Amino acid sequence: MGAPIAGSTVLLTGASAGIGAALAPLLASKGATVAITGRRQDRLDAVLAACREHQPGCRAYAIDLADVSATDALPARVVADVGPIDILINNAGAPMRRRVQDLTLAELQSTMAVNFASPVRLTMALLPGMLERDRGCIVNVSSFGGRAGIPAEAAYCASKFALCGWTESLAMDLFHTGVDVRLIVPGAVDTDIWDRPGNDAAHYSGELESPDVVAAGIVAAIEGDRFETYVPDLKAIAEFKTSSIDDFIAGTVAFADAARAEGDGA
Repeated sequence: MGAPIAGSTVLLTGASAGIGAALAPLLASKGATVAITGRRQDRLDAVLAACREHQPGCRAYAIDLADVSATDALPARVVADVGPIDILINNAGAPMRRRVQDLTLAELQSTMAVNFASPVRLTMALLPGMLERDRGCIVNVSSFGGRAGIPAEAAYCASKFALCGWTESLAMDLFHTGVDVRLIVPGAVDTDIWDRPGNDAAHYSGELESPDVVAAGIVAAIEGDRFETYVPDLKAIAEFKTSSIDDFIAGTVAFADAARAEGDGA
C-alpha cells in the first residue's frame, strides 16, 4: 500500500494554477495539511483559501524555484511552520518551446533549474527526515516529454527526461526503506503552460486533459503501490517509441511539419 493522505503534511510546488491548483484542495479535503508554493501571490492566495476550507493549517509560500537560494531555504521554512513533511510533490514546471537552433544556454539552464534541479534540491533537503522517521512519499510530476522527445522542446524534454531518470534511480535506492517514490507522467493538460510568454507556438492543438483528472490520478498514485502513472494513459506510445525509435522520430517530425505548415497558412 501507498502513503496515507489523511493526517499527513504535504509540500506541493507549482500550486498557483493548473494541476497544482486542482490537487491542493483535493489533498486538503482528504485530511492533509498542505503547504503550497507558486510564483503568483494572488492565485496562490485563492488556492490557499480553498485548502483552508478543509484544513485551516494550510500555508502558502510565494517563490520562484529558479532562485536557488530561495529554493534551498524553503524546506526549513515549511517544516518550522507546519512540521515534518510526509509527502513531497514536485509539481512545478516551466515550458520552453524553442528549436535547438534558436535556444540560448540561459533558457536551457533556467528550464533545468525549475524542472529538474528544484525537485532534486527539495528531495535532498527533506529525505533525511523521512528516512529517520522511516516513512514518507516523494512524488515527481514529469511529462510525456520525459518519455519521448518533442520537436522544438529540447530544453523541456531534457529536464523532464532527467527527472524521470532521477526518479527511477531514487525508487531503487529507497526500495528497502519506508519512503515511497511515485512518478507521474501527464500528457497534454489544459493549463497555462501552452500560453506562457517567451515560448514559440506549440505544434499540438488536440484535446487537453483536465487538471482535475490528473490531480485525481496523483492522489490514486500516492495511495496505491505503482511506481509510474500515465495521465492520460499514453504508455503504449512510449513503448512504441522505445521499440521503433526511427519510425517514431520520422512520424513526429512529419506531424510537426504539417502543423507548422498549417499555422503558416492560417
